[in-house]
Amino acid sequence: MYKFVLAGVSVLFMAAAACAQPNQTMNNTSSNSKILVACFSATGTTARIAERVAAATGGTLYAITPAEPYTSADLDWTDKHSRSSREMNDPKARPEIAGKSLDMTRYEVIFLGYPIWWDLAPRIVETFLDRYDLRGKSIIPFATSGGSGISNSAAALKKAYPEAKWHQGRLLNRVGDAEIRDWVEQILKAEN
Repeated sequence: MYKFVLAGVSVLFMAAAACAQPNQTMNNTSSNSKILVACFSATGTTARIAERVAAATGGTLYAITPAEPYTSADLDWTDKHSRSSREMNDPKARPEIAGKSLDMTRYEVIFLGYPIWWDLAPRIVETFLDRYDLRGKSIIPFATSGGSGISNSAAALKKAYPEAKWHQGRLLNRVGDAEIRDWVEQILKAEN
């Protein structure tokens, strides 16, 4: 039994590592060089979904990595003095991102993944978007959440970055690979 638990924990940590490495980019074997799958994941949940979206799109996976990693105390939403609470209560907060910037001119379509915090995208997602000229880029938000939907966070991002072409976002909690592939195909078909 111990071996199964240890193996399960190992798989969990490897999956989380894709979006936990500082600004790591990986090309998939069936790559689509015009698609970027950028994600911020504080606990690994969104990272696991982003890996599956990258596999379905053939796009490049990119981790939006904070310069100062979030601790469990930072993520304590019940503590109004926690780092995440302070950031989310300040619309101008822009947590620093580790590593180099991307060459965004290479990408036409950006699948943007994040957890829902306070019914919004975490402020570090805005730090990421602030770095780039988004004119003409198609952005498709996807999120994970313990209780909120994606519509408010997607609407707030669309309002803050109107120069991009925003597609309807999708909450991807507890979805299978086939459902992700179908969603991606619908988005990419609409894009063409």
